Formats: sequence, C-alpha cells, structure tokens
Amino acid sequence: MTRPRRLLYVVNDAGFFLSHRLTLALAAVAAGYEVHVATPQDQSSSAIAEAGLVFHAIPLSRKGTRPWLELRSLWALTHLYRRLRPDLVHHVTIKPVIYGGIAARLTRIPGVVNAVTGLGTIFIARSIPASLLRALVSVIYRFSLNHRNQRVIFQNPDDRDHFVGAGLVKAEDTTLIRGAGVDMGRFMPSPEPSGVPVIVLASRMIADKGIGEFVAAARELRGEGVHARFVLVGDTDAGNPTAIASATLTAWHEEGAVEWWGQCTNMPAVLAAAHIVCLPSYREGLPKVLVEAAACGRPLVTTDTPGCRDICRDQENGLLVKAKDAHSLAAALRRLIQDAPLRRRLGARARQIVEHDFSDATVIRQTLALYRELFA
Repeated sequence: MTRPRRLLYVVNDAGFFLSHRLTLALAAVAAGYEVHVATPQDQSSSAIAEAGLVFHAIPLSRKGTRPWLELRSLWALTHLYRRLRPDLVHHVTIKPVIYGGIAARLTRIPGVVNAVTGLGTIFIARSIPASLLRALVSVIYRFSLNHRNQRVIFQNPDDRDHFVGAGLVKAEDTTLIRGAGVDMGRFMPSPEPSGVPVIVLASRMIADKGIGEFVAAARELRGEGVHARFVLVGDTDAGNPTAIASATLTAWHEEGAVEWWGQCTNMPAVLAAAHIVCLPSYREGLPKVLVEAAACGRPLVTTDTPGCRDICRDQENGLLVKAKDAHSLAAALRRLIQDAPLRRRLGARARQIVEHDFSDATVIRQTLALYRELFA
C-alpha cells in the first residue's frame, strides 16, 4: 500500500501556526494528507502534536541576523527535508520562505507553496541599514522563489505586484488568497455593549502597527473631552526590531491615555466588548484581527495601506485614514464614537463582506485546490 501524500508546514512560530494555519492543516488531514509541522519549540508547540499532527522542532530565530545562526537554520531545514522527504512543503512567513525555499531546491522537493504574509519590517523601514539588508534579502528571494513546481501565495495584490515588479518571482507562479480565513461560527455578531464606546487595537505591540499613533489620537480626543475608552490588547514582541517595551505600555496605562489589557486569548469576547476596532498599521499582508472584527459586525478604522484597505472599504464597512497620521486617526475615531447609527451600518456590512470573501471555508478550499494543482 502506498503511503498518503506527505505535507509539511514550516512556520517561524508555533503560536502563529496554531492561530493562523491549524484549521487548514486539519482540513488537509481530512483530505487524506499525512501532515507534519516544523516550528521552533516553545510553550505552544506541544499543542501541535496534541492536535494529531507530527511535530518537528527546528532552530529558527525570527529576529536574528547572525550568519552562523542563520546558516544553522538553513542546514536544519535541509537535513529535515532529506530525512522526511515530503511531497509538498508549505512555507509561511519570511524566514521559512527564504531558507525553506533554498532547502527545497537543494533537496529536490516535488512541490512548494510559499506564503508571503507581508513584506515585513525590512521592506517598510527606510534607514540605510534596512536598505542594505533589503537588497541582500531580494537577491536571496530570487533564488528561493525559483522552484520548478511552486506557487507563491500573496494576501493582497500590492505585495504581489511588488515582488513581480522587482523580479523576485514570476507572475505565473503567483496566486492571491486573502489571509488565513476566519471561523464564521466562532466570530459571531453581537449587539454593541452599553456604556462608553470602547475602541480596541489588538495586535503585537510593535511600532509598525501604529501603536504610537493610536496613543497620540487617544490623547487628542481625551483632551477635547470625548468620552471613550481606548484599549490596547496584545503583548510586546521581543523578536521584532520595532517592539514597544513593556515599561512604556505600562506607563501609558498608568497615565490613563489608554488601557493595556496585555495578551488575551479569547478574541471573540474582546471583540464583543468593543464598539470600534482600530489598526493604524503601516503595512500588512492581510490583518487577521480586522477580518475577525468584521466577522463580529464591528466597524473598522485602519490605514489606507496594502493589506488594511483590502479588508476595510472606506465608508462601506469602516473608515480609512492616512498612515502615520495621529490627527487623521483621531478624526475618524471621533466620527464613529459620536455616530452610533453609522457604527451599526458599517458593522452589518462588515459581516456580509467577510462571509463572501474571507471565511476560513473559502481560504481552505482555495489552498487545497492549489495543492492539487501542484501535484497535477
């Protein structure tokens, strides 16, 4: 009897896999695949094996740039691919795409899916060191994204156009799948809570998410006497160069400018407690929190940037503002804080848009079809 087709997911963080790809992996199991998952080992990785998937620990630093550690990651993936011999490897996020793409070519893996979930800090920053690193990463991308039987998934057309225009990948090797999807049965609409309007920004606490602009907008509105609560949900991210220190977040909380709730695992409850969900990010692949908020029937306030504008349609299910502009952000928040009927109209439309374009069922169907296409 021939073994089932062996599918390996490679992700840079176990928690990210569990929140963004577990549902897809379980659907692949149901479709008959033998599913393996490779991530760095941490407190979340045990849940991968508990879900019935085969777990492989790999050394992979999200932030590190020390050459010997990066070469160790490449060697570990190459060794894993030679030992496991997967039929298809699905790489998710920058380092798995880069190092996994190289390892897949070196070991002649039959099929490869590379999921580019966003351009990352090095493509957003404009410093000289970032420019030099961006040039180096671009050269490596050209090699890793040149497998003979691959598809490169982008979450928004702007990122795809950037990669194709820069010659990093062939247009015919690309496809557009909008995010990781959302469980429409878990993220359900609910009436607005009573009381003072609550504006929630839920994300990693890093500067690239527009955290500073959110705090500045909150201060501006409080100074005008606008009655609202401004809430940060999420933890700092030591693996990101723009991480905001816990001490800074605590100081903002104690000042009263915003409330910092820290890491919250029950996102449906967090979104049910909100009147407005805000993410003034500088750039995204496709922000999962905005998709989840829209599924819960909450109006969105976000930036007119790639990824964010792909889920938020201005004046239809939310409001778009200029990136890195706290005053523009304050104006949009003020409008929704003071107009409950508008909030309800935008929120109702938000749910409809997600049902049609962003459900996990849609994303799973598109991704499994992509796997079949590569095997064909």
